[in-house]
Amino acid sequence: MSVRTLPLVFINLGGEMLYILDQRLQALNTSEDNSEKGVWSENDRKRVMNDIVGAMFSKAFMDELLKPQQLYSHRTLKTVLTRLAHTSIMRLNQASMDKLYELMVMAFKYQVFLCPRPKDLLLVTYNHIDTIREFVRHTPVVVNQVDETQRKIIEMYSSLPEGEFQLLRQTLLIFFQDMHVRVSLFLKNKVQNPNGRFALSPTGPVPHGVDVPGLIRMFDRKGREVRRGEFPTGGSYTSPIRQGCFELHGDRVIRLGMNMYTGNQPEETHTTKAPSVKKDDAPNLLAKEELNLLARLMGSMKAENMPETETGFRINLFTTDQEEEDAGASVRAEQSLFGVINIQAMQDEQAATQLARIAGQFAEGGEMPEELSRSKGDDLLAMMDDL
Repeated sequence: MSVRTLPLVFINLGGEMLYILDQRLQALNTSEDNSEKGVWSENDRKRVMNDIVGAMFSKAFMDELLKPQQLYSHRTLKTVLTRLAHTSIMRLNQASMDKLYELMVMAFKYQVFLCPRPKDLLLVTYNHIDTIREFVRHTPVVVNQVDETQRKIIEMYSSLPEGEFQLLRQTLLIFFQDMHVRVSLFLKNKVQNPNGRFALSPTGPVPHGVDVPGLIRMFDRKGREVRRGEFPTGGSYTSPIRQGCFELHGDRVIRLGMNMYTGNQPEETHTTKAPSVKKDDAPNLLAKEELNLLARLMGSMKAENMPETETGFRINLFTTDQEEEDAGASVRAEQSLFGVINIQAMQDEQAATQLARIAGQFAEGGEMPEELSRSKGDDLLAMMDDL
């Protein structure tokens, strides 16, 4: 697993999030039959973009993100991106954020699949950064933050060997392998099958520096070509396109990572769960008791009932309020079906001391390293709270 994957995942997912939010905010301004027309202005849209991009590319946050570390889970990434979206005056409920995250992940997964070479993942990232920079072009301070981050990305990744990029790509594929959400835009363009898996076409240009397949050349002992032959490739391949620019500004050549929602209506970006194999829904009572024991050891506490004080605007990623309510109901029904157990691991001094003492017995008398006593993503989440 590559320890340099997290920055690319966060920037690309963040870029896709901004694409979707920008498209939705513009739709609220232009739709004549939308009940919220007039609530959002163009200035509000620009303010949301500036706030989110400013928080996303803040120096302290990016310095922490660029440290070599393992890739976070989907749940942790969704939490970080939710807090990022809420650094602005906009608010998303759980159902809308779940839908937003699925769109972000499936879009980036498709881009990774189509990437000609592992190194071209950088070009995909730069396409996202270039478009994000365009969103905030009227705010020089935020533009400088974006430029500084891209310089750090160039410095970190430009010297990596091809093998490291291949490992990075493999880490991304493992991260995406269980995500098969159907996106109506992909289904409409026939690049996704009804089961949620992408349909990749065996046509198009080959990667830069690669010959078009189909030719066999044979050489003698002196290295001279003596004979040629051909074989069927099963596809229609063409010569490679020129290499894109890996600098701060320039032509990236490939279009992967650019805003695919431009000109599309909101209803063209619906997501639906792909059908899955039916599993045994009977709860595991032993597992439940083990989790309860773990909860007691960790000082389980009831979740704090913090009131939602929405001082800003609320945005809905669903076409109608009824669709939003149905999505929220399905989430609650799914949680009820599988008997979800909520463990709130809060900072309880007595429980934490007891847990540390128990853990110390397994460390042969040694102290636990500080980084092991914190869950992945805690540093980033703490920074998001400070933004």
